[in-house]
Amino acid sequence: MIASIGFGALIGILLGLLGGGGSLLAVPALVYGAGLTLAAAVPTSLLVVGISSATALLPRLGAGLVQWRIAGIIGGTGAAAAFAGAAVNRMLDPRTVLVGFAVLMVVAGWRMLRDTDDSGGDCALPDGGVNWRGCLPKSIAVGLAVGFLTGLFGVGGGFLVIPALVLLLGLTMPAAVATSLVVIVANSAAGFAAHAGDATVDYGIAVAFTLAAIIGSLAAGRIAPRLPAQRLQRVFAWLVFVVAAFVGIQAIVNPGAA
Repeated sequence: MIASIGFGALIGILLGLLGGGGSLLAVPALVYGAGLTLAAAVPTSLLVVGISSATALLPRLGAGLVQWRIAGIIGGTGAAAAFAGAAVNRMLDPRTVLVGFAVLMVVAGWRMLRDTDDSGGDCALPDGGVNWRGCLPKSIAVGLAVGFLTGLFGVGGGFLVIPALVLLLGLTMPAAVATSLVVIVANSAAGFAAHAGDATVDYGIAVAFTLAAIIGSLAAGRIAPRLPAQRLQRVFAWLVFVVAAFVGIQAIVNPGAA
């Protein structure tokens, strides 16, 4: 239980600081830290990440940062794709899922190390609006990809949504972080619904993990504007690499843990 509280607080802090990325560590923390099976860890992760993301969103609502139309398109298509990802998850061996998850973490970490401060892309208009004619297909594609990964691996997808919002749609980083939290909540809810009947959720661990994540996300959300987001993102990327190596090795050497 102590491990659940500690890992939950870490996930919440990461969500509060970065608006995403915490879900990458939730499944490994629940499997190797809290001792859950992969089948139980995935829906538990989605429950924790969805609730803590909604909590991390609260301090940002008053600032008017959320782009609701964009969040609706990406979140809506992602919610539908989450069911497809969950269906594929059921057909795969847990060890295969964990190895794939480790590969996804490496890709995400590499993406985080790249500079994403320059907003723009062919979707941003000079007046700050969005060229929907060119960007609607891209928004739908992003939503489908993120939603599928949510259902398959139990991740919220903020590590993919934020770069897409900045580079393709031209949102500022604060707006991208706030908007991504809305998408994560929608995808996590759909993913949890898709996985809810697959395994019995240990609600004792889930509650402890979630409460710690909520406290962490609220605290981090208040100090996030005063911290160098790019530096935090780089540090987190290297942490993701370390965890990915651990998950990959454990999945191959100790497949029974899944």
